[in-house]
Amino acid sequence: MKKILVTGATGQIGSELTLFLRNIYGSKNVVAAGHKKHPEKELLESGPFVFIDTTQYNSIEDIVLRFKINTIYHLSAILSAKGEENPTIAWRVNMESLKNVLDIARVYNCQVFYPSSIAVFGPTTPRENTPQETILRPTTMYGITKLAGELLCEYYFNKFGVDVRGVRYPGLISYVTPPGGGTTDYAVEIFYEAIKNKKYSCFLKEDTYLPMMYMSDAIKAAHDLMEADSSKLIHRASYNIQGMSFCPKDLYLEIKKYIPEFKMDYKINQVKQCIADSWPKSIDSSCAEKEWGFKVEYDFSKMVKDMIEKLAKKLT
Repeated sequence: MKKILVTGATGQIGSELTLFLRNIYGSKNVVAAGHKKHPEKELLESGPFVFIDTTQYNSIEDIVLRFKINTIYHLSAILSAKGEENPTIAWRVNMESLKNVLDIARVYNCQVFYPSSIAVFGPTTPRENTPQETILRPTTMYGITKLAGELLCEYYFNKFGVDVRGVRYPGLISYVTPPGGGTTDYAVEIFYEAIKNKKYSCFLKEDTYLPMMYMSDAIKAAHDLMEADSSKLIHRASYNIQGMSFCPKDLYLEIKKYIPEFKMDYKINQVKQCIADSWPKSIDSSCAEKEWGFKVEYDFSKMVKDMIEKLAKKLT
């Protein structure tokens, strides 16, 4: 029986992933862990919740021993834009916490899921249909920590046999959890503002194409990878995945089909724009497709329709 720990469980991915895993493995067998943010009622009441400081080895070890954990989804991290505000803290949180998790996994024989990011790429990376194996020259502290994390995961697999697996997430879109400071968060904010106020000021240029994915597909991808045949995995902790690619203008026009009075202007955030300009416009997911059967359910149009329907219900 899997006994799962989800770090960063109050974040954008973690809050939904925890509920998804509890539905599969049973509420008692999935422990949600957060640092400071108080969990939503559904997360708190549907199973065990603990506070954790993943930069402290003992904090993780205590929970692993108490709940007999054998699988860790390690989601706690400081994201791209927030990381540029304080690079030192971003390095400490992202790297120390990952190394602690990997050391725990080595000692207690745990399987680990590691969410990397398209932030590992950089301005010298091919930007169209970015291949799995390519130039990795990130220009943000977040990207640097994610690339270092990929290499650290590979090291722990090759050196110690730790079964660690991961994906390079694109921008993620969800109606459940509000955006948390990422460069791609305009693609979530825009829906809230379109429904509530019928207008939005976008912080990226209208033609800024970025790879994206609907949250339900992102969560399923994590679970599918963790359940895949280990012998077929070649890239282990760094699989390219995406669901779609679009720019702010594309999203604006698609939303207007449902909310005709919606208006959008642009107030460019130079820090976020520079980050976005260093990332790919689209990425090649073929290795994930071949090695563990990655596929998505939601394309661009289906995602927009579902976001508007679900978020409209949530906000009324």
